[in-house]
Amino acid sequence: MSKRIIVDPITRIEGHLRIEVIVDDNNKITEAYSSSTLWRGLENIVKGRDPRDVGFFVQRICGVCTYSHYRAGIEAAEDALGIVPPLNAKLVRCLMNAALTLHDHPVHFYHLHGLDWVDVVSALSADPAKASKDAFNYTDTPMYTGEDHLKAVQKRVGDFVKKGNLGPFANAYWGHKTYKLTPEENLIALSHYLEGLKIQRIAAQMMAIFGAKQPHPQSLTVGGVTCIMDLQNPARLGEYLTKFKEIADFVDNCYYADLVMAGRAYANEPSVTTGFGVANLMTYREFPLNSKEYLFEDGIMMAEDVVAMLEGRDFKTHKIDESKITEEATHAWYKNDAPLHPYDGETEPNYTGLKDAETINGKGELEHSKVVDETGKYSWIKAPRYDSKPMQVGPLSNIVINYAKGNKRVVKVVNQFLKDTGLPISAVPTTLGRTACRMLEAKVVSDNALEAFNSLIENLKVDDSTCTTYDIDKNKEYKGRFMGNAPRGILSHWIRIKNGVVENYQAVVPSTWNASPKDANGVRGAYEESLVGLTLEDLSQPLEIIRVIHSFDPCIACAVHVMDTKGNEVSAYKVNPNSTTC
Repeated sequence: MSKRIIVDPITRIEGHLRIEVIVDDNNKITEAYSSSTLWRGLENIVKGRDPRDVGFFVQRICGVCTYSHYRAGIEAAEDALGIVPPLNAKLVRCLMNAALTLHDHPVHFYHLHGLDWVDVVSALSADPAKASKDAFNYTDTPMYTGEDHLKAVQKRVGDFVKKGNLGPFANAYWGHKTYKLTPEENLIALSHYLEGLKIQRIAAQMMAIFGAKQPHPQSLTVGGVTCIMDLQNPARLGEYLTKFKEIADFVDNCYYADLVMAGRAYANEPSVTTGFGVANLMTYREFPLNSKEYLFEDGIMMAEDVVAMLEGRDFKTHKIDESKITEEATHAWYKNDAPLHPYDGETEPNYTGLKDAETINGKGELEHSKVVDETGKYSWIKAPRYDSKPMQVGPLSNIVINYAKGNKRVVKVVNQFLKDTGLPISAVPTTLGRTACRMLEAKVVSDNALEAFNSLIENLKVDDSTCTTYDIDKNKEYKGRFMGNAPRGILSHWIRIKNGVVENYQAVVPSTWNASPKDANGVRGAYEESLVGLTLEDLSQPLEIIRVIHSFDPCIACAVHVMDTKGNEVSAYKVNPNSTTC
């Protein structure tokens, strides 16, 4: 008899993502549904506004990759108006993007996803002296793994336990049979988890050097950047360089080393060596290193080419044809179900609600719940498609496509990682590989992004321009887009301008591609497809589901909304906009 399991919310910090699965008598997932439960309508909010203001609005789409949407809004307007920013502006934007990536990827692994791999409670029984020696198995220069340091970490977390409270480590499935690290390895990773909290502060400071603040920097403007005094100040440039190198050390000797450790430990764990999901991959060029070269290249690989590459046969990569991108809403809570190109996209809500059914709760018992209507609409996320096909985006796609295209910087780190872990190339398109590719993307950035810094220094010697002048003709109509790669994958913003204001705006974000519900043909998106066929060890502790979905780094919204599972109102608040107090 089939059973239904709900995981809601599925993210550790940022919620609004609901996963429902159907399992058979062998605990094998036979069907999956990905549902976003929050709608804010920012695409509608910017309509009628000056296109130069759009970046400041749409950066509020997310509180994590805020810079990505900020830049996307600015550069979409630039593309529409035919504006080409000066090289200095492009390079500064690249350095800010590097700061975001080196903030985002370590935070994802350690603070959003790492505890799917690391058993914190197990670390309390570790031998710190042995753990300190074991750390040298994964890097020649381990950090934060001295015996005394590990003892202090153990005591710090142990004090939580003695108080009957695990603090930030509460409400997890500690002791689950699919955890594979030894107590000593768990202690090493736990130490890096705590140090990662400091590293994310440094990365935020690095963004603020050119961005004025973080989150929600404010130094980008249509035509260029406004951080002129920072670029003219050697001390500010030196501060960026110092912080960059500190984070690069953490990536090399903590983040990389911990993924080598996890790669070896989980090499034979079925729940993470499958879960590729949608095998059609797409990425976009990112990180201009100078006036001619990008760190990552763009392209598409269809499933048959990915399989051919893994099997050592001939394969092809393809250029992206932007005219083939559409979004449809057959199973999304919007009125127009038709597959529309983003320039013509519509965002008119049509919420149809949930239905009643029996589910398995956290105790393994049957209970009545509200569940998605699998035959109707069940998510606030649309279904983007490329040439009518679902695509997987993100670091896995970026690394695989760039590796396939022979990008020398990517090939170098991928081959070294496979050598260090002993994993075959076939391990890359898996849940484990998706998590590793996020680290490898950070590694490629930390190894090479200072080329953009050096290009900036050299260009400033002969050119101090930071902004391009332009005019907006209110009698003309414009359309343009931004396409790039955010930390979670390919990001595009599409704008139409008429009478000097925004007529239509659509953002197709990475998690829209990956968290897509089924389309009109019943074809699943990447999240849903990655879960089908997965076997759960314990229905009351679906760690395997969480581990797979977290490997995509879901990002559904930056605000927190509270809802009752029975559909009841929890609280109501009234804000006085004229109040002078907080």
